[in-house]
Amino acid sequence: MEYYLIMAAIIIFLCLTASSVSNKMGIPTLILFIGLGMLFGSEGIGGIQFEDYNFANYICSFILIYIMFYGGFGVNWKMAKPVAVKAGILSTVGVILTALLTGLFCYFVLKMALLESLLLGAVIGSTDAAAVFYILKAKKLNLKNGLASLLEIESGSNDPIANILTIILLGIIQGNSSGPIWVVFIMQFLVGALVGVTLGILSGRGIRRFEKMNEGLDMIFVFAIALLSYAASNLLGGNGYLSVYITGIILGNTKIPNKPALVHFFDGVTNLFQMVVFFLLGLLAFPTQVIDYLGPAILVALFLTFVARPLAVAALLTPFKVSFKEQMLISWAGLRGASGIVFAIVVTVRGVFPENTIFNIVFCIAMLSIMVQGALLPTVARKLDLIDDEMPVSMTFNDYRNEADVRLINILITQNHPWVGKRLSEITFSQGSLVVFIKRRFEVVIPKGDTVLEPEDIVVLSSEYQEEPSDLEIQEIAIDKNNNWVGKSISECNIPKNIIIIMVRRKEGNIVPSGSTIIKANDVLLTCGLKN
Repeated sequence: MEYYLIMAAIIIFLCLTASSVSNKMGIPTLILFIGLGMLFGSEGIGGIQFEDYNFANYICSFILIYIMFYGGFGVNWKMAKPVAVKAGILSTVGVILTALLTGLFCYFVLKMALLESLLLGAVIGSTDAAAVFYILKAKKLNLKNGLASLLEIESGSNDPIANILTIILLGIIQGNSSGPIWVVFIMQFLVGALVGVTLGILSGRGIRRFEKMNEGLDMIFVFAIALLSYAASNLLGGNGYLSVYITGIILGNTKIPNKPALVHFFDGVTNLFQMVVFFLLGLLAFPTQVIDYLGPAILVALFLTFVARPLAVAALLTPFKVSFKEQMLISWAGLRGASGIVFAIVVTVRGVFPENTIFNIVFCIAMLSIMVQGALLPTVARKLDLIDDEMPVSMTFNDYRNEADVRLINILITQNHPWVGKRLSEITFSQGSLVVFIKRRFEVVIPKGDTVLEPEDIVVLSSEYQEEPSDLEIQEIAIDKNNNWVGKSISECNIPKNIIIIMVRRKEGNIVPSGSTIIKANDVLLTCGLKN
């Protein structure tokens, strides 16, 4: 027992080291984790004999629940909303078209049976969000015109569609389909979406009950909600992965207490889970077997990259007047990854393909896609002039945590305070401080130069040295070029009375705003207000 525990600890340490190396080299951690798995496998120096696809299926399916959930939790809906329709069409119809074209290629070129060809297309039809956004985050690259958000939603939500297609085709091949294809598809989609929305709304309300309980109960609650969303959807005939993704989106964009702690928790959990699943996939792969399927895998990968994906993107996005350059980048960013390999394990367990054929083919395709497409993605984006240097890519994510140097401090004006009866213009504040507003009993007073301070007033100052008061919160609002506030002065914008804009972040520097300050595209507004 102790031997296995020590081995597990060593593997985790090596994965952490590999992650650090990948950050410096810009190589997706997926590749290094899988490489470590192959190194420790039966044909590597570790000599670990592992070929239990059933066990791997259970572990990977469980882990994929939380990878999907946290993928949804990290979607910043405000940033994603303008491109949600295009991303949704790509993640549904786009996957179907890509799978169909790839399946026909395998049928006519690789001479595979028709249903098996379509099944292979379905398994490899979805794109990998983790690989795309690891590269964008590691290189600190944001994309113009909301492309980062579009890719995030598409790649995060198209795994369930690929999973639905895989389940339907498996049922047809094995003769145990539960009904006509279109009925099964609609049932899987609608039930999964309904369960996801319902549990997302209910869990957002329910988690408030844990606000004043022992720290950590809310994390356990959310952990259980993800499991419930997946299991309930599957039990009712829906798609569990779609359900947990939608639950994650709703919960992640709901104002809930202790959200930073939840982000830290799921960051750690999903990072550990990704290490486990990628290492396990590497452990399952036998290099000598993989090489035998390298030829067919290269042909399928080339067809996917240069024919199937571009045709699907062009057919679906041209009506939305998406430019050719943007279509090229979206096509190139369609990386294949771990989810396809996990679905290949499901097919292998069901015994549809001879031996481990589909696993090895899909494994090769995913590795080729990440190593070639992934490595060249920043270069392609720059060549197409689609890098956005104005706004950091971190703003695209709902789990973004600002490291701003602005904090808030309360100053209580007592009866004997030297500021009592003075106008704000008569008071000398420390350098770098700014009066945000004044809390006067149950109202908020907007500060002006002639505002006179009264006893029991609470003056709220912005400061880089103090923590913010517990009843106040700072939020950031990213202004894109389509925002209604662009070109207007702050006084002309419909801003709630209990919200104050305390700073405007621009590329050329931070601005302390006044009512006449004009809001520009790519501004980030730092706001302050009372919580709820």
